Amino acid sequence: MRTERVTFLASREQKAALDAFASGRGESVGNVVREATSRYIAQPTDAEHDAEAALELLLPVLEEMLPRWNRQMDSMEASIRKAREAIDRALAGDAA
Repeated sequence: MRTERVTFLASREQKAALDAFASGRGESVGNVVREATSRYIAQPTDAEHDAEAALELLLPVLEEMLPRWNRQMDSMEASIRKAREAIDRALAGDAA
């Protein structure tokens, strides 16, 4: 793995806490920082989280409405079929 140096500033308290945390895990500070930044970057953004939350709220409503929409579509198709049949009969000269 090819690496590059990244330098950042931390307060003395932050640095001490980071050193203690890394030492307690038997890891280097660099490894702890790499792992922490990887996890942070992998987290969904607020926009992604908001979109997922909206979809989770919307899905049950859509699932509830779908049977009704299907019935309405079936009814519309039947009405269109009847209208086409009536038009065909009228064009054929059948007044029935």
